[in-house]
Amino acid sequence: MGIYLVSVGAQEWFDTDEDEGGRGALAAALDEELSRRGLPPYDTLPEAPERVVRGAGLSFEEKLVPPMDGFEALCRAHLSQEEYAMLCGWSLLVPFALDEEIRLPVENSYDDTTTVAGAPRVLALAERLARAVGLPVDEIPEACDNLDLTMWFLDGEAKRVAAARPGPWAEDLDAAFYVALYLRAAQHSLRRGCPIVYS
Repeated sequence: MGIYLVSVGAQEWFDTDEDEGGRGALAAALDEELSRRGLPPYDTLPEAPERVVRGAGLSFEEKLVPPMDGFEALCRAHLSQEEYAMLCGWSLLVPFALDEEIRLPVENSYDDTTTVAGAPRVLALAERLARAVGLPVDEIPEACDNLDLTMWFLDGEAKRVAAARPGPWAEDLDAAFYVALYLRAAQHSLRRGCPIVYS
């Protein structure tokens, strides 16, 4: 059990059977709000792969394991309260720009409403934090199909790289994990054109 950050494929997104994990009500509510704002519907997204292959980059699944205290302190040091809320306060990440977050009256796993953020803005904030701590983005997994990032940080590879490439990121690997998590989640959403949710 625990909290996961996962990508959503077209079948699940448009499925109206919530008992089977469908998110059709969320998709409809988002399209209605986008229409109200004069924006096109979000109706083109890829199917989830039939089989998850680690490193393929076709799906996204990571588990929020480390404590967040250091990451929250990092955000307070480098982001405004509004920026922090934008980076971490969403429950649905979509692969297009939004001028402001959208709140939808649709329940999710952790709240009565769903807060929608656009991946371009989340990516910009995550990139700023990555630069601030000197995150070695060339070393951390880019594809996050099957807990690749989680395992990299928890199984010792991060410690090995931290010893070879010290810097602010290496002083708090738990905080660095969340910087990398939000960075890779936003990149994946934009690259694949898919939504990302907590599960």
